[in-house]
Amino acid sequence: MLFRALVIVFSLYPACSVWATDIIAHRGASGYLPEHTLEAATLAFAQFPDYIEQDVVLAADDTPIVLHDIHLETVTNVEQVFPNRARADGRFYVRDFTLAELRKLQVHERQTKEHADVFAHRYSGSTAHFTIATLAEHIELIRELNAAYNRKTGMYIEIKSPRWHNKEGADISNIVLQTINQEGLTAPDSRLVLQCFDFAEIKRIRQQLNYKGTLIQLVGLNSWQESQTDYDWLLSEPGLDALATVADGIGPWIPQMFDKPEAAKGLGEVREWVRQAQTRKLLLHPYTFRTDALPNGISSQQLLQRLFNDANVDGIFTDQVPPVKAYLEHNR
Repeated sequence: MLFRALVIVFSLYPACSVWATDIIAHRGASGYLPEHTLEAATLAFAQFPDYIEQDVVLAADDTPIVLHDIHLETVTNVEQVFPNRARADGRFYVRDFTLAELRKLQVHERQTKEHADVFAHRYSGSTAHFTIATLAEHIELIRELNAAYNRKTGMYIEIKSPRWHNKEGADISNIVLQTINQEGLTAPDSRLVLQCFDFAEIKRIRQQLNYKGTLIQLVGLNSWQESQTDYDWLLSEPGLDALATVADGIGPWIPQMFDKPEAAKGLGEVREWVRQAQTRKLLLHPYTFRTDALPNGISSQQLLQRLFNDANVDGIFTDQVPPVKAYLEHNR
């Protein structure tokens, strides 16, 4: 009932964009419904982004699953359903569950390890049964909605933790590419973007797995340990030169683009690496604009102004598509 009811909201938003900026629905409409569920993807489609994002991890049977983490406990009730399936570190790993087992879990809003909501004022219901879905199911959903509404909403797929998956005995990049090939997403007119934090894997995807489509290098802080990539080097001129030979763009964390760290009030000047990336014709798709998690001392409008007017980004990941569309409609 909830899933079908979401279609009603399709008429609430304008049908097309008039600006050359990509709006990427981060984990679907994650500011309004539990992230990466089919319901969140459907609501995101209704908000008319250019792309809807899917993070992908692998189940025990190598099925590509749309989920942000390799762990389950922060977004599902796995601790209640399978209380004895944690590894020695206390975490519940997607890789340890078959698709049939994952189907038994209920997805909820993201929580901390202490079970507090990460975003206090988001979806608070507990009755609706949101579930984990496969990449193939997300592809089918968006393809069918595009056909029904004569739209071209794209998919923006992140390959998660390829080195970790490799240690688990699975080649996630190859499996994801096989899936998109089977689903016909490699056609020249397919609106598909692949992204990854691991620069070694970005090179492999392009050079060894022969992916011809748009490829984005995600960038974080080295302290996050997202991969063995040295992001400080990657944002240097030699790093950008190397990146430009294999990738089409960069997806940086928003505070990395400005002089002041997130803890300071406001944002400083745009960093030089941003201009250097632009001279190399690299797209800039920073993450994540959230109206309920803004940098200190800055409003939503001010942040969007800094990103679009000062940094001249080519697109943005956002949990809340409508305010970004509204800003662009009035300021572009």
